[in-house]
Amino acid sequence: MSTKADEDRARMGVLDRIRANPTGRLALKIGIGVLGALVVALGIVLIPFPGPGWAIVILGLAIWALEFAWAKRLLEFTKRHVKAWTSWIGRQSLPMRAVIGVVGMIFVAAIVWVSVKVSFGVDLIQEARDWLS
Repeated sequence: MSTKADEDRARMGVLDRIRANPTGRLALKIGIGVLGALVVALGIVLIPFPGPGWAIVILGLAIWALEFAWAKRLLEFTKRHVKAWTSWIGRQSLPMRAVIGVVGMIFVAAIVWVSVKVSFGVDLIQEARDWLS
């Protein structure tokens, strides 16, 4: 037979057990803050490049949301707006989706061009012209 206290303890998650102790609560808050900041910083660095930059930023926000109420609200706000955007895109005609896709690819190409130009001093457009001629 188990007692009510044993059942309550079994239902507590690892984070809840850490939060039960004042020192653990502070250590958890600091650890979540630092880990979330590192993940968000990595995502921000990767945003200009093709790949999952924004997804990594949102992952860092989700890590922060484990411990911080403001991050949880911001994550919910982000989810709502991403769902609204994807729903809106899905309702558009195929030609309109193609235009949005082409504009998005031009935007990403411009960001990559600027990033490479600023970071490495290489003009990709000139390099492409030289390669083609």
